[in-house]
Amino acid sequence: MAVAPAPHLPAASARRPQSGPPLLAPVLAFVALTVAYVVVNRSTPHPDASGLDVLRYADGHGTAIRLGAFLLLASAVPLVLCAAVLYRRLRALGITAPGSAITLAGGVLAGGALVTSALFTWSGGRLPADAPVSLARALADLSFLSGGPGYAVMYALLAAGVSVTGLLAGLLPKALSWGGLLIAAAGMLSSLTLLADGFAYLLPVVRFGGAVWLVCVAALLPRTRRRTPQSYGQEPDPAVS
Repeated sequence: MAVAPAPHLPAASARRPQSGPPLLAPVLAFVALTVAYVVVNRSTPHPDASGLDVLRYADGHGTAIRLGAFLLLASAVPLVLCAAVLYRRLRALGITAPGSAITLAGGVLAGGALVTSALFTWSGGRLPADAPVSLARALADLSFLSGGPGYAVMYALLAAGVSVTGLLAGLLPKALSWGGLLIAAAGMLSSLTLLADGFAYLLPVVRFGGAVWLVCVAALLPRTRRRTPQSYGQEPDPAVS
């Protein structure tokens, strides 16, 4: 029995990997959901608040807490999509160095940190008025640690993966690449919040500065380029002699 031949693919399609869907859409969705979450939870007790203060806030702001948890959970989805598109885009540009994989891993882990924080937040918002104050404080701490330092450190991996690759391969403006490296450094240093409260000021730097940086990356990262085998972490392009 004769087997039908496979359909012929154009040479250009065979040698050019797909760069993935547009990057700006999930980035803007992530930024919008992040801003909405911050607005809804602007009066959340600080990490140094007592368990009684946390319990009183949960008793009087249950709707706001649940809405904030939903927005935080929802923001993880476009962030993971951003990481996947960035990985695919870098691979399509010929990057085979670890930066593309670090970008994907950092984005997925950062999204997981947001999901974890949202679940602890939602649970804390359902505590009854007579719940133990120690339980209220513990849930608030877990929500803060996962959505604060935990998220910042994982987002630092994403920022570092894109920035180092963009700098060495010339994919992004140098100022944008160095800005991403500064955000990555701030994210890593924010882990010291577990040792000293004074490092907590780095968390909003990563949260908001990282969001602005990501929008710029989405707007400026190219979809295609001519490359040579000598370029950083790139595969040879048969179209280039």
